[in-house]
Amino acid sequence: MFHRLLDWRILMRNPWRFRLSLVILVAVAMTLSAMKPGDGTTPAGQKVSEKINKVSDAALRFNIRSKTLGGKQFWTDYLVQHEWRIQRNEVTNHYRLLSGRDYRHSWGTFLQCRKTLEEINKQKKLPQVKGKVVLLLHGLGRTRGSMEDLQKHLDKQEGLTALALSYASTRASIEQHARALASVIKNIPQATEIYLVGHSLGNLVVRQYLSPGEQGDPRIKRIVMLAPPNQGSALATLFKDNHLFHIFWGESGEQIAVDWDKLAKKLATPTCEFGIIAGGNIKSFINNPFIKGEDDLVLRVPETRLAGAHDFIIVPSYHGRIMNNSLAKSYTSRFLQKGYFISESRRQPIPLDEAPQP
Repeated sequence: MFHRLLDWRILMRNPWRFRLSLVILVAVAMTLSAMKPGDGTTPAGQKVSEKINKVSDAALRFNIRSKTLGGKQFWTDYLVQHEWRIQRNEVTNHYRLLSGRDYRHSWGTFLQCRKTLEEINKQKKLPQVKGKVVLLLHGLGRTRGSMEDLQKHLDKQEGLTALALSYASTRASIEQHARALASVIKNIPQATEIYLVGHSLGNLVVRQYLSPGEQGDPRIKRIVMLAPPNQGSALATLFKDNHLFHIFWGESGEQIAVDWDKLAKKLATPTCEFGIIAGGNIKSFINNPFIKGEDDLVLRVPETRLAGAHDFIIVPSYHGRIMNNSLAKSYTSRFLQKGYFISESRRQPIPLDEAPQP
């Protein structure tokens, strides 16, 4: 069957088979070259091992500009310049350069893709990411498309540029996602202020990025957490021994369900102003029998709280839709600009000495 897939006469008659064959050939080539996660110069500036298996310039010239087939669960952003982005495949560990509508312009190492982007910048004078920038991180098993509605809302706010990020949430650890976020932030040097908005798992990625062992960035001014599992997830813990849970939600899901106590010790409490929007107060016949108390069908309200929050509020929304809730969108933009959800006098801060609620 495989030899028929690569039969030239069949390929010429079937363009989709031709594209699929190219993908297979690239994957095989990358595997044979034995590229490892630690090889190459990473965006964080680590030195290249001399044993790195480089993709030659000739191979890069062979790149065929084409629309990618998707696979968003396997790709993580390491550099974002408006519609342009450099991503890493969490299976093969190679990088690609995409333009708007997900057209691939280059592939290989991070440095090779960045070199191509620099050349395109010179030719087309692409707009740079400047001023006040909002980075949005989606939740577990989702893609940046889930944050698109909120991104468009924030983009309309005066003085803000909103960028939704992709990361392979089910294919890597929270620590790896945090390193990718560090790379994205490092590669927007013209941003004067940075704001972070996370949904669910995205907030743990942010907190890991802010932990003492990571780099952090003084330009980060405010953070909004949408339905964050700041105290873990009792629902996830119920399924920690379920094999299907591990298959579908991967290492990040396992860290929440199985290794929460270990993970929690590494997560930082932001030192900048941060606000929490929880889902609850849902008047519906739909409920989750596995959760007791006020919840968004996935998290109990107490699980979202984090001592030191500048403001806290509950909106009537389910967990997976909270980023599209009209109130949540309005509260998010107001907090990023003002530091409160409704008004200064109606802020509901969480005391630093508040103990986690059972």
